[in-house]
Amino acid sequence: QVQLVESGGGLVQPGGSLRLSCAASGSIFSRYTMGWYRQGPGKQRDVVATITNNGNTNYADSAKGRFTISRDNAKNTVYLQMNSLRPEDTAVYYCNAYLKLITGDIGDYWGQGTQVAVAS
Repeated sequence: QVQLVESGGGLVQPGGSLRLSCAASGSIFSRYTMGWYRQGPGKQRDVVATITNNGNTNYADSAKGRFTISRDNAKNTVYLQMNSLRPEDTAVYYCNAYLKLITGDIGDYWGQGTQVAVAS
């Protein structure tokens, strides 16, 4: 089982940067695909970026060129570096850990979220 705790959110002006962190507890963190999702006011929760156990990354179109996801398996931590922030990036950002097992069982864990507000 994996427990996830996000941090690093806050208030930033448009064009600014934030770095989110997600600290995970669990014995097999390095095997999970990790992701960042967000849910803005009145919006659905959408994927922002994912990173696999071997380091392959994917980004939502809105994040490409501005956000970078990375992981440090030794620290059981995944990061989201967010640059050139826009007001529409305002959302609660959630960390996710996902693992599909050969048995058909699924590990799917979520943090409680961290608030990001982009405003002048």
